[in-house]
Amino acid sequence: MLKPQEKVIARPGSMCYMSGSIEMENVFAPEIEAGVWQWLFGKSVSSIVLSNVGSSDGFVGIAAPSLARILPIDLAMLGGEMLCQPDAFLCSISDVKVSNTVDQRVRNAIVSAEGFLRQKISGQGLAFVVGGGTVVQKNLEVGEVLAVDMSSIVALSATVNVQVKYNGPIRRVVFGGDNLVTGVLKGPGIVFIQSMPFHRLSQRIARAVTSPNMRDNPKFFIQIAIFLFLAYAVIVSSLILTDL
Repeated sequence: MLKPQEKVIARPGSMCYMSGSIEMENVFAPEIEAGVWQWLFGKSVSSIVLSNVGSSDGFVGIAAPSLARILPIDLAMLGGEMLCQPDAFLCSISDVKVSNTVDQRVRNAIVSAEGFLRQKISGQGLAFVVGGGTVVQKNLEVGEVLAVDMSSIVALSATVNVQVKYNGPIRRVVFGGDNLVTGVLKGPGIVFIQSMPFHRLSQRIARAVTSPNMRDNPKFFIQIAIFLFLAYAVIVSSLILTDL
C-alpha cells in the first residue's frame, strides 16, 4: 500500500499489478559503482520507480522473478548496510540505496558474477530480497565461524568477515560438481542462507528437459573423452612394447 506521494524502488520486470494512481518510471541509477561490470555480466543497470501520484491510497504488487521466498529486511537492524548476491534485491521502501561493489581481494575472486560482483544495500529503510527454497537466518556472535556454500549466501551484514576457500585440488574444479567453493564467515553479524540457489534450480530443470543420456549422466561427453584418451594411451603403449 502506498500513501499519496510515496514510492517504491524495484528491479525491472518485478511489477505484477498496480492501481490506477501509480506511475511507473524506468531510471538509471547513477550510484551504481560497477555499472560496466553489471552490464557485461548481463545484469540490469536501471531500476523502476513506482510512485503514487494520486490523492488517495494506492497499491502495487511486486513479484519475485522465480520460485522464491521474499524476505523483508529492516536495514536499521543490520547497522544500516548489508551485502547480498547480485540478483537478490527485489525492491525497497524509504531511504534505501542500492549499489554494486567488487571484492578487491584477489583470493575472494570467483569466476562467476555471483562471486565477483556483489550488491550493497544501505540506508535506514525496508529492503526486500529474494531467496530460493528454505531461507535460514544465522546470528553469528563475535569470533563465531560458519562455513557456507558461496552460492547459498543470500545476504549478510557488513560486519561479517568473508573468506573464500577452494575445496580440494584443481581436479575437483574439472571433474567435481557443487560445493567447490566455500565461504568461511566470521562474526559478528547476521547471515541469510538459501537452500536452493537459482542457478542450481535452473541446472536441474535443464537436465530434466535434455535427452535421456544427458539427463541420466550429465558428464557423458567428459567420460567419453576420458575413455578415448585411455584407449589411445593403451594402444600406443602396446605398439611401443611390441617394437621393443
